[in-house]
Amino acid sequence: MEEHVGLLWDRLITRAATRRYPAAAVTLQQVGKTVAILFRALGGDGGLRVEAATATAHGARRSWLQRLAGSNVDVELCWRDEQALRLPALIDCFPQAELNRDLYLWLAALAAQGATASSSDWFLHSQQMTRKVLHDYPGIRARYQRLLAAHLLQRPKLAQLRADESAQEQAICTALQDPGSCVQLPVARRAPQPVVLWLHPVPPLPAGSAADSGADDTAADRQGQSKELEDQCRRQAERVDMPQEDRGLITVRMENIFTWGEFANLDRGTEENEDLDEAADAAKSIDRFSVTRDGKSVASRLRFDLDLPSESCDDQQIGSGILVPEWDYKAQRLQADYCRIQPMLAVAAAAIELPPRLHRTARQLRAQFQQLLPARVWYHEQSDGVEIDLDAYLRFSSERAAGQAVAGDCLYRDMRSGARDLACLLLADLSLSTDAWVNDHARVIDVIRDSLFLFAESLAATGDRFAMYGFSSRRRDPVRFHQLKSFAESYNAPVRGRINAIKPGYYTRMGAAVRHATQLLTAEAAERRLLLLLTDGKPNDLDRYEGRYGIEDTRHALRQAREQGLQPFCVTVDKHAGEYLPHLFGGGGYVVIHKPSQLPRELPLLYARLTV
Repeated sequence: MEEHVGLLWDRLITRAATRRYPAAAVTLQQVGKTVAILFRALGGDGGLRVEAATATAHGARRSWLQRLAGSNVDVELCWRDEQALRLPALIDCFPQAELNRDLYLWLAALAAQGATASSSDWFLHSQQMTRKVLHDYPGIRARYQRLLAAHLLQRPKLAQLRADESAQEQAICTALQDPGSCVQLPVARRAPQPVVLWLHPVPPLPAGSAADSGADDTAADRQGQSKELEDQCRRQAERVDMPQEDRGLITVRMENIFTWGEFANLDRGTEENEDLDEAADAAKSIDRFSVTRDGKSVASRLRFDLDLPSESCDDQQIGSGILVPEWDYKAQRLQADYCRIQPMLAVAAAAIELPPRLHRTARQLRAQFQQLLPARVWYHEQSDGVEIDLDAYLRFSSERAAGQAVAGDCLYRDMRSGARDLACLLLADLSLSTDAWVNDHARVIDVIRDSLFLFAESLAATGDRFAMYGFSSRRRDPVRFHQLKSFAESYNAPVRGRINAIKPGYYTRMGAAVRHATQLLTAEAAERRLLLLLTDGKPNDLDRYEGRYGIEDTRHALRQAREQGLQPFCVTVDKHAGEYLPHLFGGGGYVVIHKPSQLPRELPLLYARLTV
């Protein structure tokens, strides 16, 4: 009975203390694409991801109901750093869903004006950014006025505050209504109430980098949705010293017992029926995770590097490697000879014929691609041909009758095939991520293999010059570059054997692979040169080549390829590609295949559309 009454009391107090409107909530997942487009359209850095923000303590005064309920301790605000634009995972601070959605768009427009300012000039910087957005984009003014009116109603009443806090609150309200009118924020004992229309005054700086999170509206699945949203939040980390184990409970200050975070020195062994959901629920209430080393050595240590195959099972290395540069976006400089490209060749791969399961599709694609063959056209004013060129003969006769000395050696025309001066290099991502399963029957690497088969069959029917390579990496040395078919080779059974032998492994240092592919394609004398990249994810590697660093290096490599006259294009099966590929290839420089199983048929057809 006591437990039941306590539960009802907790619900009553929590409901009375909350200022949220769950029924009108809007999630970042719902508006993420719109926010990203608006942010970049208004001048925001295209290399930034859109991610969920960390809830941080605001330190402002709380009502006695909030203190009793233990609520309103922290708040999710917006900020941006060198990696991402960070927005609340969920906004439900207004009673209308339209206002909550408008707040996402307003924060994106505000963040597009520049990075978050330091705490010393946060007040002035927020006014300047607000004023700039309203001046440069008048169409957003009405949305801001609606948000402002709703937010001012939620601000604390001046009469209920102390004198110093009242002056501070008055300055914030004035600055919100007339940006630029206040030059100084009065000092108060407590921090002001959070301003949801401005960026975070002091964004958190995690001690450790957090991993990227993977990010219908029925009442039945609402609980699962909120769990996914909470999992998007980033956590802060710190490294601490090992606590003393010989201290008894009597030496622990009693007020520490009631804190949210605590150190638990226990050994979590692996159990078959381990309650992972319970552990996840416990972690959600902790904002900062502390890790330590106990200084104890294990009985034995055995280390395997599963990425490295034995030399007898690996492809043959061609040469000692090729050095290529890499772009350091933080230093804004190109590091010369930073990565080593190691060409590889599967010499032990058995020559095979096209797999029977692909015969029907290959026959259809060959028939379609044969229509791309250059049409036969008339070549005029030839010294020899199948018939007389009447235009040339009449011109010759009239000039001769006029008494002009003219030569009569180019009076024929001939029917010949038109020229199709095109070279294509297909670069396939063979990283370990391609080992994932797309359905119950095939992995991503299997889909890529079939795509390469059909791509080669189709291009062989047109006579276009093409080459195919695969790449993977293990840090900057080496970047493995597998030769499947060079420009000098014909498409035959040994080439099909190399395609059949591809397997997933390692990581995706895309910039280095693109630079070497650019060198190979630039050496081909062709009027049009197409660099086709086939991948299932974003650039990454074991070292710092992760996130923004890898994306900016790849972007620099692609820009160099365009400057040398190449046409880069990306085909991907990554459902999150819209977050970074526009920054790399531009709006029309990539395509997302939403069903990976359709890639083998879609890839050759895409090539046909790109080369007509």
